[in-house]
Amino acid sequence: MTLRIFVPSDAAALSMGANAVATAVQAEIESRGMDAVLVRNGSRGLLWLEPLLEIETPDGRIGYGPVAAADVTTILAAGAAGAHPRKLGRVDAIPYLANQQRLTFERCGITDPLSLDEYSVHGGLKGLRRALDMTPADIVKEVIDSGLRGRGGAGFPTGIKWRTVLQTEAPQKYIVCNADEGDSGTFSDRMLMEGDPFALIEGMAIAGIATGASKGYVYIRSEYPHAFAQFNRAIAVAREKNLLGRGILGSSRDFDLEARLGAGAYICGEETSLLESLEGKRGQIRFKPPLPAISGLFAKPTVVNNAISLATVPVILAKGGGFYRDFGMGRSRGTMPLQLAGNIKRGGLVERAFGLTLREIIEGFGGGTWSGRPVRAVQVGGPLGAYWPTSLFDVPLDYEAFAAKGGMIGHGGIVVFDDTVDLAKQARFAFHFCAIESCGKCTPCRIGARRGAETMDKIMRGERVVQNIELVHDLCETMRDGSLCALGGLTPMPVVSAMEHFPEDFDRGAAHRAAAE
Repeated sequence: MTLRIFVPSDAAALSMGANAVATAVQAEIESRGMDAVLVRNGSRGLLWLEPLLEIETPDGRIGYGPVAAADVTTILAAGAAGAHPRKLGRVDAIPYLANQQRLTFERCGITDPLSLDEYSVHGGLKGLRRALDMTPADIVKEVIDSGLRGRGGAGFPTGIKWRTVLQTEAPQKYIVCNADEGDSGTFSDRMLMEGDPFALIEGMAIAGIATGASKGYVYIRSEYPHAFAQFNRAIAVAREKNLLGRGILGSSRDFDLEARLGAGAYICGEETSLLESLEGKRGQIRFKPPLPAISGLFAKPTVVNNAISLATVPVILAKGGGFYRDFGMGRSRGTMPLQLAGNIKRGGLVERAFGLTLREIIEGFGGGTWSGRPVRAVQVGGPLGAYWPTSLFDVPLDYEAFAAKGGMIGHGGIVVFDDTVDLAKQARFAFHFCAIESCGKCTPCRIGARRGAETMDKIMRGERVVQNIELVHDLCETMRDGSLCALGGLTPMPVVSAMEHFPEDFDRGAAHRAAAE
C-alpha cells in the first residue's frame, strides 16, 4: 500500500517553510525508493504547529510539528511507529482539534484540496445532489430552518436573502461570494479556499439552484494570491468534472462561476461597494434601498453572502436544517469558525457551536498569551470590534449576548493583547483606520474619522482631557447615527469601549501624577 505523507500548501504553512519541507520529503522519497506519495493538503488550523507534517497509518494520521526541512530525514527514518522529538501522535487526538465541532471545516487539512474524488468520499456533493432533487422553495426553507446567519459580520439570516432573490422575477440573477476578508486577525475564508475550495463551489451551486441564479462571482482580496490561484485551479477541476457549467452533475440546472481579485480596499468588504468594484467601478457605498437582493450586480437580483456562509450550506443540505440547528444557542445556531490571533500562545482556527465563552476560547484553546504576561484586553470582530476587559470573558459567544454588552462577533476574529497594550493608542488607531479606508462618500465617516484621530492626539498629549473625551463621545454619536455604512457606523465601537473599560489609559496627566507620587 502506497504511503501518503501530507505537507500543507496553506499560506500560513508556506510562511513557515512548508515548501522547503515538501521539497525535502520528495527528495527522501526518491532517494530511498519509497512506495510513497507527497500530498499537499490544506491546514488543519493549528497554526503554532506549522509546518505540520502528517504520515498516514492504518490507525490514523501521525503528526510532527513544527517541522523544518532538516527534520525530514530523521522523521522518515524513524517511521510513524518510531520516536521523534517532533512527534505529536495522532493529529485528530490533539486536544486543540479533538475539542472542536467541525462542520464547515470538516475536510480542511484532511483531503487533497484539488481532488474532487476525495472531496466526494469525505461527504462532499451530498448536499448538491439532494438539492438537485428539491424545489427551489424547499431548498430555501431548509436553509431558513437551519438558522444559518451571515458569517461575515451582520448576522443576517442567510435563507431570508435567498427567499427574496427567489421571489424577485428577473431574466438573470447572480450569486456573489464576499471573500474580501479584510478584518484583522481573520483567515477562515483564506483557509477554506486554499484547503477545501469545493465546499464553497458546492455551496454557491446550491444557492444558484435555490434562487434561479446561473452565474456566480467570488470576490477575493488582493492580499490572498495563493487563495486566488488555488480557487481558480479548483474551478477548472469543477468545470472538467461537470460540477460547474451547463447541466451540472448531469441535471437540467446550469451554474458557473469565476473568481475576481480585489485591489486592496477594505471598504469593498461592504456588499454594495463590492458590487460596484465587480462592475468595474470605484468601490463606493450604494444607497439603500434598493437592496442587492432586489437590484444588485448589474441591477439584477443578487445574493451576496460571505464565503463561510456559502461553504456551510452543503452540510445543511446533506444532513438537514434540523441537524445544523441543534448546534448553538438562542438565535445563534450552528457553529462559528473562530480565529485566534494577536498575542496568543496557540493561534489558529477553532470551530465550535455558539455558546462557549471568550475565556474558554482564549485560555482553553489559546493557552493564554504568547508573551506569558496577563491578558488585558481582547478585540472580537475585526478593527471595528469592541475592546473588552477580562471581566467580560464569561459572556457566551452569541450575536445577541455580545450586542447586549456593546460588542459584536463579526467574522469571528479574536485578537488578544497582554498588559502592555495602550488602549488610547488602539482607540486612535480605529479613527486612523477609518480615515484611510473610507470611500469618502459620506461626511461623518470621511471627516469625522480624521477629526477623531486629531482629538485623540490631543488627549494623549494631556490637552483638556475631560473636554476632548466629551468631544470624542459626541463625534462617535454622529458617526454612528449619520454614516452611510458600517465602516463609519462601527468605528465608534472600539473607541467608546476602550474609553469605557480602560479609562486610565486616556488621562495621561493622572497617570503621570500617580507615578510622581
